[in-house]
Amino acid sequence: MAADIRFLAAAIAAEINAHPEQASAAIGLIDDGATVPFIARYRKEVTGGLDDSQLRTLSERLVYLRELEARRASIIESITSQGKMTEELGGKIAKAATKAELEDLYLPYKPKRRTRAEIARERGLRPLADAIWADRTADPAKLAEAYVAGEVPDLKTALDGARDIVAETISENADLLGKLRQHMRNGATLKAKVVDGKQEAGAKFSDYFDHSERWATAPGHRALAMLRGWNEEFLTLTIEVDQDDPSPVKPAQRIIALAFDIRDRGAADRWLMEAAGWTWRVKLSVSLSLDLMRELRERAEEDAIHVFARNLKDLLLAAPAGSRATMGLDPGIRTGVKVAVVDGTGKLLETTTVYPFPPKNDVRGTQAELASLVRKHKVELIAIGNGTGSRETEKLVADMLANLPAPKPTKVIVSEAGASVYSASEAASAEFPNLDVSLRGAVSIARRLQDPLAELVKIEPKSIGVGQYQHDVDQTKLSRSLDAVVEDAVNAVGVDLNTASAPLLSRVAGLSRSIAEAIVLHRDQNGAFASRRELLKVARLGNRTFEQAAGFLRIPNGKEPLDASAVHPEAYGVAKKIVAACGRDLRSLMGDSATLKGLDPRRFIDEQFGLPTVKDIIAELEKPGRDPRPGFKTATFAEGIDEIGDLKPGMLLEGTVTNVAAFGAFVDIGVHQDGLVHVSQLADRFVKDPHEVVKAGDVVKVRVVEVDVKRKRIGLTMRKDGGEAAPASRGDARERSANPKFAKTEKPSSQGAFGAAFAEALKRK
Repeated sequence: MAADIRFLAAAIAAEINAHPEQASAAIGLIDDGATVPFIARYRKEVTGGLDDSQLRTLSERLVYLRELEARRASIIESITSQGKMTEELGGKIAKAATKAELEDLYLPYKPKRRTRAEIARERGLRPLADAIWADRTADPAKLAEAYVAGEVPDLKTALDGARDIVAETISENADLLGKLRQHMRNGATLKAKVVDGKQEAGAKFSDYFDHSERWATAPGHRALAMLRGWNEEFLTLTIEVDQDDPSPVKPAQRIIALAFDIRDRGAADRWLMEAAGWTWRVKLSVSLSLDLMRELRERAEEDAIHVFARNLKDLLLAAPAGSRATMGLDPGIRTGVKVAVVDGTGKLLETTTVYPFPPKNDVRGTQAELASLVRKHKVELIAIGNGTGSRETEKLVADMLANLPAPKPTKVIVSEAGASVYSASEAASAEFPNLDVSLRGAVSIARRLQDPLAELVKIEPKSIGVGQYQHDVDQTKLSRSLDAVVEDAVNAVGVDLNTASAPLLSRVAGLSRSIAEAIVLHRDQNGAFASRRELLKVARLGNRTFEQAAGFLRIPNGKEPLDASAVHPEAYGVAKKIVAACGRDLRSLMGDSATLKGLDPRRFIDEQFGLPTVKDIIAELEKPGRDPRPGFKTATFAEGIDEIGDLKPGMLLEGTVTNVAAFGAFVDIGVHQDGLVHVSQLADRFVKDPHEVVKAGDVVKVRVVEVDVKRKRIGLTMRKDGGEAAPASRGDARERSANPKFAKTEKPSSQGAFGAAFAEALKRK
């Protein structure tokens, strides 16, 4: 095991810009059950200060490399059991750095169905193929005459059988496969075409009806758009190489010839050259195209998952409005506006449904009821869901507020993404068993304004909808990545042990869902926790779990002041040494930055805790329990701009960034349809990555560049010079369809022989 860890650590260290010793230490901690947030925050001395990003990459690569090693061992066992293992082959297998390289080496030894080459060998044609390889000046037709008999009725059958054997030999050469695959990676072209007769039905993919670009540089969002068009049977998708090379012998064929020393020494060489070309066209170009198509999908999925994860992090760490009484409004036209009022802790106080819109049109009654609730519960914030009817509801609320005395509640448009998912969830049913599903959504909308993180953790991350093509990517990888984002966000902020819900607690490092539920049950039965140490009284919560979780749990105003901070209980001794050195009471010292900055951290280092931990403790004492999230700010939508038809080019508006993709940012400007600020319009300078400029939740000023009412597309700019028409606003379906609102679930399909092979390959993936 130690040797295994050293090998894995050396392989991973270079990838995360660390020393093998650091990676080895981190692997050891992970194998012992430590979580990434715990290692990043409380084991800096052990890992040499690896941060959570490095540790997440290490954790992912560790899984891959261990799978690689398991496959390597399985292949070695299989080949050895066949009696075919050689020292040279064993060395190549040992050096293989990827699963693809391993499978190339294993291909000749992999149990397979009865192939054409196998049939030819059964007919006694192996010596013919060997003879052609051996004498390049010989005439293959003359050599074949000796094999015409029985199941080989003529020369053509004999030579075709020999070609099948030669083709299998070529196709199973691992070194050659690697060179051909790299040749395709370097020069392949990705081509998309519309399926005849589907131009109108597939209009949203019109940008790809006759599209071509380099495989190596195809952006992930465009690749996924084309793959979606292929899956929905509107597009054909192919990968081509050497198409523009005018020579009769294409580069790929020349690579094969070079690998087997095929020149022009005689008839056998010429026959072998033709066999090499046939092998490329019929076998290798197809199989390697499938490999590249899988690579393209994996690369595009990785990009999409990264975008989703980054947007989710921004949304989770958005500014909380704080502990203020809040009214949540879930707009609806015919079904009415659902209303829920919660107090500063998120506790539900009252619900109702009002009907200001057709068919009832009870505007006055609605405004009177909302005003009554505001006065009754001293409401400070009104959260309005951004779905259908949101602008009408906002106007109704604005008119109501105009008639109220100061201080008036602040109205805020809130993303309701995932609210319906939460409403019908098991967690919502357990919390509000007697509350109508539609009203639960209003509760969620109110709470997510107070504390986005605490509320959004109750919803499956994939349902929050801040990604591009999230339905088109590997759902297991997506879930794993998003779960890691949620875990990191929750632990970065910290959790109030005495108010957190079970779903929120379950995201704390080391706490499972069952342990989180046990904590809430213990709290309900015994009252609030007076100290972190009382956690050890919770059923099934042992010392190991306590070690992982305690530092991320907060108890404001508890018996132990340090319980309100991010200082881990294991390091309270160090913290108290620091306090003693200052000659002050702990409570009076906490927050005294001037005094704490004057300390020399090296004075407090001991055998267990080094300089990184001491510095962290001093920083925490300076700002105990600090929240890394920004201050609360809201966008103000322009009055009278309620529908897309109200927009005119040149208008300067304020909006909220709802989603950031590789090609730009979507902004809610209050007209029921997000506008797109293309990456070229984000700033008066070149922007490679939109996240350099904006993130989900940002309040931004935008100018309308172009409006397409019929296609519901809005082009925006953030450039000071007023910008120009953003590419996507002119009907760029490939980018516009990355908005979650346009996403569709992928379904398997086929497009001819290549499509069928690709679909089957994806199933086996």
